[in-house]
Amino acid sequence: MRIKYLVLGLLLQFSCFSQNKEVLYNFTTILQASLVNPGADVSYKFYFGFPLLSGVSLNAGSSSFAAYDLFAKNGVDFNQKVRDVVNKSSRNDKVVTNEQLEVFSGGFRVGGTESRSYVSFGVYQEFDFFMYMPKDLAILALDGNKDYIGKAFHLDDLSVKAEVLSVFHVGFHKKMNDKLVLGGRAKIYSSGANAVSVHNSGYIYTGQEPGTPNLYNQIISSNLELKTSGLSSFTKDEYDGNIVRDIAHNTFFNGSLGLGLDAGVTYYLKENLQVTGSIIDLGFVRQSKDIETLTYKGTYQYKGANPDFTNQNDPENVFDEFKKAIPRDTLYNKYTTWRPTKIYTSVEYSFGKSRSDEECNCHGHVTERYKNAAGIQFFAMTAPREPLVALTAFYKRNIFEKLDVKATYTVDSFSNKNIGLGLSGTIWKLNIYALANNVLEYKDVSKASSAAFQIGLNFVFQDKEE
Repeated sequence: MRIKYLVLGLLLQFSCFSQNKEVLYNFTTILQASLVNPGADVSYKFYFGFPLLSGVSLNAGSSSFAAYDLFAKNGVDFNQKVRDVVNKSSRNDKVVTNEQLEVFSGGFRVGGTESRSYVSFGVYQEFDFFMYMPKDLAILALDGNKDYIGKAFHLDDLSVKAEVLSVFHVGFHKKMNDKLVLGGRAKIYSSGANAVSVHNSGYIYTGQEPGTPNLYNQIISSNLELKTSGLSSFTKDEYDGNIVRDIAHNTFFNGSLGLGLDAGVTYYLKENLQVTGSIIDLGFVRQSKDIETLTYKGTYQYKGANPDFTNQNDPENVFDEFKKAIPRDTLYNKYTTWRPTKIYTSVEYSFGKSRSDEECNCHGHVTERYKNAAGIQFFAMTAPREPLVALTAFYKRNIFEKLDVKATYTVDSFSNKNIGLGLSGTIWKLNIYALANNVLEYKDVSKASSAAFQIGLNFVFQDKEE
């Protein structure tokens, strides 16, 4: 029964927080657009984000099922619902979880009034979770091997990694001329907790001896490894602290350290035709605090009646033989983890010129601008087996002088009908924005394949026209 609850817990973790910020990307009236492209064409005299509210990002979804599949009141037994979810999934169904919270952020122009060079800085907290559906292990846990004689259950289905960290960053971008904007950002990562188990292999096989219906050939070949940093102290009997508080302390003040780099570019082929590109989180963390690696490596073979590994008092000492064949070892070696690197590109065409009524706007001292823009964006992110990719078509519209909207349509691994909406408006010096994707599913979130939103508040200050 415990195994069934474990499987259910894993399924409930299949809420996906996608790292693709397709609505935010190149939405340049929002200062946080520079976080996904340091070379975005944004300008300001100086700005600062409202502490803890300048960037709050939360996304949820699933590539193979929705909450409705498990909790709908339709008369179907709950255990059967879990089996149906497992059976219709594949080992390549995935979870990509990401949450971000900006602690503080800011930026300022360097040089005189006519300068086109800008510095930005800040700190944000981030949570990453990536997992492939362990289908073979889920079937084995739910149904056992009785109906699967002759089938090998693959242990390499287990592939998971998770991390809580803080990111301290400083960036610089400059408009080199009227056509080219370049930008970069340096990052220091501080990892408060990390767990990774991705290079697993092996199998569990049960065969039946010919002519002997009650005798079996059981083979377990295991090459399992779980690396952790910042977590092992919480499993000790003598630990009596607060886990959430201690992880938060480690994340900001006592974490394993790493370095990263962002880079981006905006180039205007014509006045109203631009291309952009960026690479985000090209970096690593050297896991060195409270480290522990657990391994289960070896091969066990048993011939006879189907063994019961849960009975430690078995007269044939099956359990002891199993532990000797596949021992649990604990190592304490430092290890390196690589950040999930993201790549963005876009092509944007602007049209519909309009004369500005403002003294100044955040795109520079101009008297005319384009009210409409449309184009396509491409996104890719590194993953253990194959990259995650997405393609987005978008339309942007300047509704009023200080109110802009962006609409997106995205096709990715999780949905082929993901429509997103973003709104950015400025009142006095306060910029307020709200972004959401898969908005068509909001009428019944329990049936949604994914859902996401991002909100924030920034204070933006510009020069006045002389």
